[in-house]
Amino acid sequence: MNKQRWMIAGSLFLIISVFIGAAYLMTKDKKAAVLPVYGWDEKTMKTHTVGDFSLINQEGRTITQKDIAGHIYVANFFFATCKGICPVMNSQLARVYESYKTNDKVLFLSHTVKPEEDSVPALNAYAKIFNADPSRWWFLTGDKKQIYDLARKDYLASISEGNGGPDDFVHTQLLMLIDTQHRIRGFYDGLDSLQVNQLIGDVNRLIKE
Repeated sequence: MNKQRWMIAGSLFLIISVFIGAAYLMTKDKKAAVLPVYGWDEKTMKTHTVGDFSLINQEGRTITQKDIAGHIYVANFFFATCKGICPVMNSQLARVYESYKTNDKVLFLSHTVKPEEDSVPALNAYAKIFNADPSRWWFLTGDKKQIYDLARKDYLASISEGNGGPDDFVHTQLLMLIDTQHRIRGFYDGLDSLQVNQLIGDVNRLIKE
């Protein structure tokens, strides 16, 4: 009789242990599924957000923060005549775009760091290389200082210093994932296909938040 009791007790203990373990893993996975929020300021108790802007896309349309309201988006910086990192980075970004080009919740913003060269027609031609829908993937030009301030102060994509003057230059391969509250939720190396795969997955996770 005692042996039967011990067997029943042991079975119950095993079942409870499995249940607790499964519950822990589910909780752990749920926590892991939440993307970090970058730019938390402990002094002000506020989270860093991307500020307002006014730039021109490849169709000559003015784009501001109002146009991205309620959207998740991926941002990067490039220039059309770049022969180094930009073609690879934008080809990788095109993979993300292809994954979400029919999803109304997701946009893509590519900012030229050479606005003096990258005119609206130049950006239009460049966008066509990636079959970019001008309603979903915007190639943006405008005031150089504004673009460089966005790169450094808003997107935190560059640690270099500068004033946006003629000799100033920002060149980064980072892709930034921004949520509907204009908060940075991820940084990814646009030359690393594995990190871009992670970005594709993280966009989906952010959609489900």
